[in-house]
Amino acid sequence: MSHTPPVYDYVVIGGGTAGSVIASRLTENPDVTVAVIEGGPSDVGRDDVLTLRRWMGLLGGELDYDYPTVEQPRGNSHIRHSRARVLGGCSSHNTLISFKPLPSDWDEWEAAGAKGWGAVPMEAYFARLKNNIVSVDEKDRNAIARDFVDAARSALGVPRVEGFNRKPFTEGVGFFDLAYHPENNKRSSASVAYLHPVMDERPNLTLLLETWAYRLELDGTRAEGVHVRTKDGEELLIRARNEVVLCAGAVDSPRLLLHSGIGPAQDLRALGIPVVHDLPGVGENLLDHPESVIVWETHGPIPENSAMDSDAGLFVRRDPDHAGPDLMFHFYQIPFTDNPERLGYERPEFGVSMTPNIPKPKSRGRLYLTSADPSVKPALDFRYFTDEDDYDARTLVDGIRIAREIAKTEPLAGWLKREVCPGPEILGDAELSEYARKVAHTVYHPAGTCRMGAADDELAVVDPELRIRGLDGIRIADASVFPTMTAVNPMIGVLMVGEKAVDLIGGDPR
Repeated sequence: MSHTPPVYDYVVIGGGTAGSVIASRLTENPDVTVAVIEGGPSDVGRDDVLTLRRWMGLLGGELDYDYPTVEQPRGNSHIRHSRARVLGGCSSHNTLISFKPLPSDWDEWEAAGAKGWGAVPMEAYFARLKNNIVSVDEKDRNAIARDFVDAARSALGVPRVEGFNRKPFTEGVGFFDLAYHPENNKRSSASVAYLHPVMDERPNLTLLLETWAYRLELDGTRAEGVHVRTKDGEELLIRARNEVVLCAGAVDSPRLLLHSGIGPAQDLRALGIPVVHDLPGVGENLLDHPESVIVWETHGPIPENSAMDSDAGLFVRRDPDHAGPDLMFHFYQIPFTDNPERLGYERPEFGVSMTPNIPKPKSRGRLYLTSADPSVKPALDFRYFTDEDDYDARTLVDGIRIAREIAKTEPLAGWLKREVCPGPEILGDAELSEYARKVAHTVYHPAGTCRMGAADDELAVVDPELRIRGLDGIRIADASVFPTMTAVNPMIGVLMVGEKAVDLIGGDPR
């Protein structure tokens, strides 16, 4: 027997950081029906997900799509890119470090062709967010992290920042703002803030969990819906009356487009995928925040209290002409040696780490398919450290030198027994660069693979209204639309993309 496929006003593909916002906001109107297609299970009642400090236990587990990286001749080829397979997406999986993008980030987007996305119009969206964004609670401020903050102030002369979102900054050190509930260490993720309060009381909101979207349904140039596979293996077509909103993230949004025949025609033909719409920018402009690591052994155990073990950070601006900070550090109250161990370093029993990070990396990668089979993971080639003037690698070398200055400064110095990696004998630029690149890891910030741009920008995938160029009835709203990387951790930027997308959808039913 055949049955008519279900039809909703809007089909949101991906119940992650932006998708949760969009589904919640659209269904505030009781006359609008929305289906959310989420490949993973619910996060409701799951302490392994909802307890923020347990985030590391989720990496590489059953709630992780776990995408490998292709060989990186100048970087680390062993990086696994965690992408969350659970309601709330990466906001159910990450450390919930919460930075409003800097005005210079938004203005850079506008300059790149994202008209209407400058700092002034975007400011209002931060105030709309429902997440509980607070500085790391006093009880969670570990003594060694406090001493890192004081040592960085003394060593570098940067200001202490209490509340990084209060005003724009170019440098500073302090405890992060996090989207969490300090009283019980529970997440204030996109799903917790936007979906949990309403999911049982809105009949117009349908959550299709453990349901995997593998191909869009198009009628000519109009997106009509999406083909999905349920956890029981049943294949269904979920139809959209008004629009499909693609919020599957910087890996899975371009991946779904490519498997639907939307992307660079030559690449699709080579894999035998029928070309529906030649769009050369799909999968290009793959961005990330690479960072390296320095590890010290401490004289003994570190106090137990923490929000999520990486609660404080530092921003510096080496180049006074740079808009915003050009070097960042996370301070880990644990010895973070996963990558150095491959080079023969040993993890100390007690230790801490600093992770120099490139806020505005110059290298650009790409994502592409290696098979027409949607179950085969796409190839992620970040092309780490391939920028022609070696800016990215030099930033990490500067970072290691600055980290050593902080480590020599009281009150942090008194905690530290010795530098474990790279080790105090590694001093030259070339050696430091090789170490920094080989042990580099990701902060899990892939972005840019369906970037927004102006009408005359051939590699832009969406216009400033987030509509896919040359198609009707479909928008993208997630980190894939970032034209450039934000200097700060991008999660709040993704939530704000979600909030703005709701305004764009409301103002343009088409």
